[in-house]
Amino acid sequence: MRTTTFLLAGLCAAFVAAPAFAQDSMRGMDMSQMHDQAKKPAKPATKKKSHTAQKTQTQEPKPDAHSMPDMDMSSMPGMAMPPPQQQAPTGPHTQHTGAMPGMDMSPKQRERMQPPPNLTGAIQRLDVGSQIGVRPVERGLNLESMQMDMQGMQMQGGKAPADARSPDYSDGAGHGDMTGMDMRDDAPLGMLLFDRLEYFDGRDVNGAALEAQAWYGNDANKLWLKAEGERSDGRLQELRSEALWAHPIGIYWNTQLGIRHDFGVGPDRTWAAFGVQGLAPYWFDVDAALYVGESGRTALRFESEYELLLTQRLILQPRVEINFYGRDDPRRDIGSGLSDAELGLRLRYEFTRQFAPYVGVEAARKFGKTADFARSAGESAFDPRLVAGFRIWF
Repeated sequence: MRTTTFLLAGLCAAFVAAPAFAQDSMRGMDMSQMHDQAKKPAKPATKKKSHTAQKTQTQEPKPDAHSMPDMDMSSMPGMAMPPPQQQAPTGPHTQHTGAMPGMDMSPKQRERMQPPPNLTGAIQRLDVGSQIGVRPVERGLNLESMQMDMQGMQMQGGKAPADARSPDYSDGAGHGDMTGMDMRDDAPLGMLLFDRLEYFDGRDVNGAALEAQAWYGNDANKLWLKAEGERSDGRLQELRSEALWAHPIGIYWNTQLGIRHDFGVGPDRTWAAFGVQGLAPYWFDVDAALYVGESGRTALRFESEYELLLTQRLILQPRVEINFYGRDDPRRDIGSGLSDAELGLRLRYEFTRQFAPYVGVEAARKFGKTADFARSAGESAFDPRLVAGFRIWF
């Protein structure tokens, strides 16, 4: 019993004293030996080395900006990096990035990552090489071919050879006529227009009336013929005819110079005519003329028309005509001053541009002594009319 108690007491004392013994044993260990032992390089597993490994060990790597010489990773236990399997090729366009596991790139991949060369810098390097007697060729750039191209650029814009082209730019090709392609500005043209070819029914009389004009010539000179008159009671009452030379004085205006001859009741009269005809602003057709006759007779005539397009074919045309005379002519029932005036309104439909029937109304009024001569002959000074006719031109 005493022996058993003694053994239990000894085991308890040994258990209590074990941590203190372990702490005292670590105080005696030299930590410097552990540090020196860690600095020693690890021995290779095998003494036999391959030919590629020997070349790798003999070549000294170039200093790299990414490498840190003072940091020896092999001196830290567990942080030693394995040596690269193969040394990357070096060259003028290759950058050394250091050995990084998993980031080793092939030469083709490194070539793709390089920026494209600067053409200006390449040309400067070529010029420097030519000065020192070296024939530099970099990435397919040839100095001779570039110099030839530059000479060709300098020749552009220079004087052409004497025989480069013919004086008339025809290169020997003849000039022939092309039927239907004439573009002459002075080609003679002509037209015949019956502006009024109508029948009228008035208060006192009825009959037919005519107003027509024709011209032939070029843009500079034309022969212009005009005629206006009416027939009633079976005879020609009056007819004014003119033959004029027309010459342009503007884009829309012509001067007219010629003669006028009057037919009808009473003796014939002949006049010298001076007038203008053209298109006034707002598209008013204007015809004005001054006449000088025998025995100091004078006359002034003014006529204007306007075409109002209700549709492309239906056209409303107002018209006004006024006549003045300088002297009385009793033999033709004409008084001095404002002699007569006509105001008409016609509505026509153009089946074609050359043919258009129309209907309308017209009022004719005589003034002054001309009205007195009409009353003396048993006629009215004011005569409203209904008209219907055709407008034709060729």
